[in-house]
Amino acid sequence: MLTLLFLLAAVILETVLAYLSAPVLTAAIAFGVFTVVSIIGGVAGWLVLVLLLATAVLGILSVSSVRQSHISKPLYIWYKKILPDLSETEQEAIDAGTVWWDGDLFSGKPDWNKLLSNPLPTLTEEEQAFIDGPVHELCRMVDRWDINHNTSVIPKEITDFIHKKGFLGMIIPKEYGGLDFSEVAQTEILSVLGSTGACIGNYIGVPNSLGPGELLIKYGTQEQRDHYLPRLAKGQELPCFALTGPLAGSDATSLPDTGIVCKGKYKGKTVLGIKINFNKRYITLAPVATLIGLAFKLQDPDHLIGETEDYGITCALIPRKTKGVSIGRRHLPIGETFLNGPILGKDVFIPLDNIIGGVDNAGKGWRMLVNCLSVGRCITLPSGSNASTQQMMLGTTAYASLRKQFGIPIKKFEGVQKPLARICGSAYIVNAARLHTAQSLIMGEKPSVPSAILKYHCTEMARQSTIDAMDIHGGKAIMRGDKNYVADAYSSIPIAITVEGANIMTRNFMIFGQGATRSHPFVLREMELANMETNEETIEEFDEIFFKHVGFTLTNAARSLVMGLTGSHFVAKPT
Repeated sequence: MLTLLFLLAAVILETVLAYLSAPVLTAAIAFGVFTVVSIIGGVAGWLVLVLLLATAVLGILSVSSVRQSHISKPLYIWYKKILPDLSETEQEAIDAGTVWWDGDLFSGKPDWNKLLSNPLPTLTEEEQAFIDGPVHELCRMVDRWDINHNTSVIPKEITDFIHKKGFLGMIIPKEYGGLDFSEVAQTEILSVLGSTGACIGNYIGVPNSLGPGELLIKYGTQEQRDHYLPRLAKGQELPCFALTGPLAGSDATSLPDTGIVCKGKYKGKTVLGIKINFNKRYITLAPVATLIGLAFKLQDPDHLIGETEDYGITCALIPRKTKGVSIGRRHLPIGETFLNGPILGKDVFIPLDNIIGGVDNAGKGWRMLVNCLSVGRCITLPSGSNASTQQMMLGTTAYASLRKQFGIPIKKFEGVQKPLARICGSAYIVNAARLHTAQSLIMGEKPSVPSAILKYHCTEMARQSTIDAMDIHGGKAIMRGDKNYVADAYSSIPIAITVEGANIMTRNFMIFGQGATRSHPFVLREMELANMETNEETIEEFDEIFFKHVGFTLTNAARSLVMGLTGSHFVAKPT
């Protein structure tokens, strides 16, 4: 019995030391003292042997020189062999954006004050007036049924209104004629417009997301900004961004489109430029775009601009009327006939000045894109998902109150209450998540992993909400008509699931892949060290980081156990 009590005490001691993140030397001393007490107490020999072994192991681990030479160095060499080399594009993707509160989630001790310290999302008087005025006026102008099922085009009076009121310049600074609205205003506007369907939402959302406008603001030369931004803000230029192709979807870095630096004719003059061949598809606004933002791989075999031959992914601007560009055909997306189509280019020649940011940005396209993608994922798709879930909530709760079966409103049936509750809960979560994350952008964050989490879960909740709404409406929802607010949302939700990184990829590669490396306090640095030259300094740092990682894991395991047993009554919680 005494031995069992001491064994339990040893387990408790180990848990407490791990919970408190005690240094290895402290743990060794504590176990040494406990071993002496156990021997004096007369416990069984096997327990004394176990305690002596544990004390010896902890004592050895506390000596850094022994630990480094016999544990860390062999482990480092093995880790270096099995870890694939990170390409430059992979490293840029991992490094993209900032680590926000997602880092706290991995810490095991999240700082709730950090999460709750963000100011509440608010709108300026100008932004609120824009929503109350032009935004609602635009909604009243749109006939979703007519666009989706009759004309497949946006009426000219609507596009003229959009351009006149500056909808396409929400992200463009006022000095260039834009509205310069905050991210909260952008997501609010797109959420309201989302109730009219994807056609209008995409027509306005795409120019205000990843594309020529945002890339020019962040990376363009002053000359490029002065020329294009005022035209983009007023709708004199309609932008699209061509990244996806037949052989490059979510794995955008594998794009086969190439541009060769050479001399050619441009506006009657022989200039140094790029001859590009490309094949793009699924490009939103391509059928009507006048300015194409193009991602391609730049090569300079004759060293006309530098010593490098293969520069890698580069972003450039191509006017629609450039010779060799084939544009105007349309795809037909399911559920919503928004403007989307292919773009092809055969021996398209553009001057070097058309590279976004000039020649200095040759080969920096992927870095530019991944740094902008996190912002787009926080705004456009969550806004559309919010519109969908809100619409399903408002319509379905009203219908369930009015529709009766057996003389009773169907909302009284528990089988209906379950999906109704799910719709309402999803609507609340999506709305809160997109507003809080949009506010983080205002605070200067670029949350790459949270933006992927937001995109994935918002679109998945929107999908489930439309399924639940369809189930509750029954026959009313499966008959098409201009009063059916469920059918188009139901049939078009796979679009949101697929774009800007298909959810199956977003979940596995970005949330768990990038999240597990970028947001973790130690994993990314361990990977970086494994790609460095093996020397004494590297081994020393790897030893420090690795054993911090081990301690971190043990601490979190102990905290999980203790909190689970105590109901977390003794730890700080959000209020």
